[in-house]
This record gives sequence, C-alpha cells and structure tokens, in this order.
Amino acid sequence: MIQRLILAALVACLMLPPAAAQAAVEPTGRIEIAQMMGRWYEVARVPNALQKDCAAGASDWTPQAAGFAVVQSCRKAGPGGSLKTWKAKATVSDPRTNAKLKMSFFGGVVSQDYVVVDHKPDQGWLVLATANGKYLWLMSQKPVLPAAIRNQALARIRQLGFDIGRLEFPLPARS
Repeated sequence: MIQRLILAALVACLMLPPAAAQAAVEPTGRIEIAQMMGRWYEVARVPNALQKDCAAGASDWTPQAAGFAVVQSCRKAGPGGSLKTWKAKATVSDPRTNAKLKMSFFGGVVSQDYVVVDHKPDQGWLVLATANGKYLWLMSQKPVLPAAIRNQALARIRQLGFDIGRLEFPLPARS
C-alpha cells in the first residue's frame, strides 16, 4: 500500500504543470472514438519520470460503459526487460471534437487532461499530449513506423509548435 501511495505521489508530481506557463494544447480536428480503440505503440515521447528507462511502450484502449479502459505498458531497461503496466480510465471531456480526454490513474487518485493533437488514421499514427503541452507522445498502430511516415509525423509535430529536439525514441518491442 505504501508503494502504491509513493507511486501515486510521483505520478502526481509528474502531472503538475511546469514552472513556466505553457500554452494550452488544442486538437487540430475531430476524431472518431472507434479509431482510438486497440493497441497503440510508442514511437517517441518527451521524457517523463513514470517512463524512465522504459522501452517497447504500448497503450491498449478498450471501450467501457462509461468511457474507456487504458492499459499502458513498457519494458524496463530495454525491449527484453521486465513488463511494467499501469491502468487508467479515460473519458471524453469534449464531445464536440472527441479529442480531449480526462484520464484517471490509481483508482482515481491522480487525473490528467490529454489532447489528441493530431491523428492520421490513413497513416496509422496519432500525437497525444498533456493539455498543458509539457508531455507529448507519437503513437503508431504498428510497432515500427516506416521511416518516411515517421518523418512526416515528426514534421507535423514541429509544425504544430512542439520542440522535436526534446523527443526520445525508445526501442520498440522485439519481434
């Protein structure tokens, strides 16, 4: 129980806004919720404490009566390392776009607002960010994005005003 409280406190600190004010992140358009379902693989991320030393990150989205269940996972210390998982519940907080989500972790102890900033279903990727813009993830429906598509996604992230120099590219899952 103590470990869970410590972990919740660490996640809460991770979710605090940065000292310098950041602009609120807005979605570029409406998304269809059905397109969010399934497994999404992490291609790139802004470093954060919860995912320190994580590789082969993934998020599994499944519908529930009141929103979605999200199971996030990664492998510690490399793609062959021990599996780390954490669960969240997500709800749409802006039905106009379906692109703003509230996620709660650890039984509702910690919650965070996220925005699906951009989504290219025809290319199989999306950009997810915290609403304050501090953290960002490039996610793919395949374990590895082809280089040309990855470069297009990174160019789009830069075009949206994010610093792609802050991104790290964790190793994908082993085949």
